[in-house]
Amino acid sequence: MSIPLSLVGKVALISGGSRGIGASTVRMFVAAGAKVAFSYRSARDQADALAKECGSAVCHPIASDLNNPEAARSLVAETVKHFGRLDILVANHGVWPPEDVPIERMTDEQWRSTMSINLDGVFGLVKHAVAQMKLQPRQNAPAGHIVLISSTSGQRGEAFHCDYSATKGALISMVKGLSTELAPARIYVNCVAPGWVDTDMSVGALADPKTGDLIRRTIPLGRVGTPEEIAAPVLFLCTEHASFITGEIFNVNGGAVLAG
Repeated sequence: MSIPLSLVGKVALISGGSRGIGASTVRMFVAAGAKVAFSYRSARDQADALAKECGSAVCHPIASDLNNPEAARSLVAETVKHFGRLDILVANHGVWPPEDVPIERMTDEQWRSTMSINLDGVFGLVKHAVAQMKLQPRQNAPAGHIVLISSTSGQRGEAFHCDYSATKGALISMVKGLSTELAPARIYVNCVAPGWVDTDMSVGALADPKTGDLIRRTIPLGRVGTPEEIAAPVLFLCTEHASFITGEIFNVNGGAVLAG
């Protein structure tokens, strides 16, 4: 007997939802019965196409440059205005500067940009989503689910990308603290930590013969992941089947974090 992963009656906000892991998560959430708002920064055509594919009645794209907490406040407010409530937050947006940069040559501008998008934007989303979740009436259902997308880089580091690793490690620490803080309010907080995934952000590194081969040799399963393989655990963590899971770092990386 198959047991469906249902989100019927739920409203979700997924940041960075126009492509890659975010777009796969949007599709899975809609298929599971949720109404989904998702943010995008510049990929308007892809965002509109995804909304049309999923159905405008249940899928709403919102342009947002999530580089500060105030932008996050507006995004949460627009989601609630459109769908009436907010039950799930998936903080998926982020940047990974592709150039290897030694710490002594990393500019202050790059450091601040990575921090503002990967960390400040997530802080704002969580802050305003939690405020909304606590306000909403509920019966026996959880008040909300929050899933932050981190990375294996946040657990074992990544040479020449200390800005990215620092932000992704910070998200893991946020999950640890927030899960205990918000448990009495019945808001579940978890993290999915992908390794290398075949997305636009990593296509350059994966396509390079030398770098791509090295990356694949560090993964015990011998290949990189697909966006759908990351989206599925995110979906699971937001369903009733994960009702005794909070504060967890869900590694989805082909065993790579064990080999680091």
